[in-house]
Amino acid sequence: MAELESKIGAVLRNKPAEVWSISPAMSVYEAIEMMAEKQVGALPVVEQGQLVGIISERDYARKVILKGRSSKDTQVAEIMTRDLVTISPQHTVGECMRIVTDKRFRHLPVMEGGRLVGIISIGDLVNWVISEQQQTIRHLEAYIRGVAS
Repeated sequence: MAELESKIGAVLRNKPAEVWSISPAMSVYEAIEMMAEKQVGALPVVEQGQLVGIISERDYARKVILKGRSSKDTQVAEIMTRDLVTISPQHTVGECMRIVTDKRFRHLPVMEGGRLVGIISIGDLVNWVISEQQQTIRHLEAYIRGVAS
């Protein structure tokens, strides 16, 4: 399947270039507020230009709500995921799908030259595969119509 061999760099080019992030010192409330405003499910946590973690809606649900903590009194650093798996623009869609499936992640930070250049969600991967398959179908249909004429 050719769509699984596509590079993550190509997927990133189809997304807005801006990567929103949050500081570990910010409150969880501010992180959730930003996620809602930007319509994203996770935010990279960046301190002094370095990726130090990621905070997701799942972290919020499991580490704040279920534990009865206050999102306004809890810092991002207290609940963020620190043990990150990152990818590069050279990873393939197939490799990333295996990572998110095996590790049960929904978001993968994309790093290049030591800096954060994007974030790929499981939705981005699925949308890419569907889009590429639809394009292949259109090409095949056009080929068949051309041959049948």
